[in-house]
Order: sequence, then C-alpha cells, then structure tokens
Amino acid sequence: MNRMQIKICGITNVIDARICAELGADMIGLNFYPQSVRYIDPEMARRIVQETPRGVLTVGVFVDVSADEVRKIATTVGLGSVQLHGEISPEVCRELAQEFRVIRALRTDSHFRPEYVASFRGCDVLLDAEHPELHGGTGRRCDWPAARAARAFTRFLILSGGLNTQNVAEAIATVAPHGVDACSGVERAPGLKDHRAIEKFVATVRAAETSTTNRPA
Repeated sequence: MNRMQIKICGITNVIDARICAELGADMIGLNFYPQSVRYIDPEMARRIVQETPRGVLTVGVFVDVSADEVRKIATTVGLGSVQLHGEISPEVCRELAQEFRVIRALRTDSHFRPEYVASFRGCDVLLDAEHPELHGGTGRRCDWPAARAARAFTRFLILSGGLNTQNVAEAIATVAPHGVDACSGVERAPGLKDHRAIEKFVATVRAAETSTTNRPA
C-alpha cells in the first residue's frame, strides 16, 4: 500500500504553509476563488509557494474559470497542481492535465454517479460534500459509500468534506481513499490553521493507514 497523501486546504499565509510541511502534510491548497473566505491573490500565493519546502505539492483551487486563466495563474504562482471545481468539462481537464497534475473536484450530491469519475482520465479526483453556495471548506461530510464506489473508477481518489481528527480514521476505513483533505476541521478561524489540530490530524491518519494495512484480509 502506498503512503496515504494528506492535503491541508485553505492556506492563506507563509507560516501555516511551513507548519503544514513540518508536521507532515504532503499537499497544501491555495484558494483562488474570490467568493471564498480563504481567497488569496496570486502575489501572496507566489510568496507561499516560494517558502514551501520542496516535496510538498502546492495545489491551486479554481472554480468555474477558463483553462487560460488557470494556466496563467498556475504558471505565475509556480503551482505544482490545479484543483478544478464547478462546471469544468472532461475535455478541459484533460487539456490542462498535459501541463499540470489535475485534481477534478466533484460533489456527492443526489445526481452524483460513481462511474462518472471515469470521464476524467489522466486526472485525480477529489470528492466533497454538497453545498448550495460553497465549493469546499463547508465542514459537511460527503457521501462515503458513494466515494468508496467511485474509487474503482479513478487512479487516485482524495476524500474531502468535513474531515477532522474525530472522523478521519473511520473515513479511511470506510472509503480506503488514496488521500484525505482537511480544511475547516483544522482551523481556529476561516483561513487560519490550528497547528495542534493539524498535528493530531496527521498523526491520526498515519495510525489509521497503518491499522488498515495490517488488517487481516
């Protein structure tokens, strides 16, 4: 079993980025959606990327923007990956996947079908909870059984949606994702991370993946 990837999303400052790296996060998310309380402008994002240790993947979060706009910001900031929310077609995702690691974010709403994730060939998939207005960071839990079913249709599944120290072990046991994503569950305020909560979250994930690996078949 490969090591579980841990993503901490909604990073807004250099200190939180450094702490995430020190505590064992594999990815950090930088939000470029202007309506989000965790939005940061490209200049701040570029500073964060420059100060983030090598080996930690920097992921830009975008909602309903064109491929050209994603490409422009990702190149300017120096992102290692782009996470795409909203009405983004499989064709656009595949186009961008020729240049970046693409994470296609989908909601497990009433219309979600696990087999749909197979449309995004060459991309990773992140599954999040449904919300009428917000794209991520909602604190709501996604549909774990649907996420488990979707795992068979993608090369790399990241589970998101309301994950925290209290529920992430159960989530890993239920869904068996390749990665987990936390945002509001490790914050002291929107956009400001609780470093102790991140430390506990990472430790809980590592313990949970060890337990899952050692479980009898």
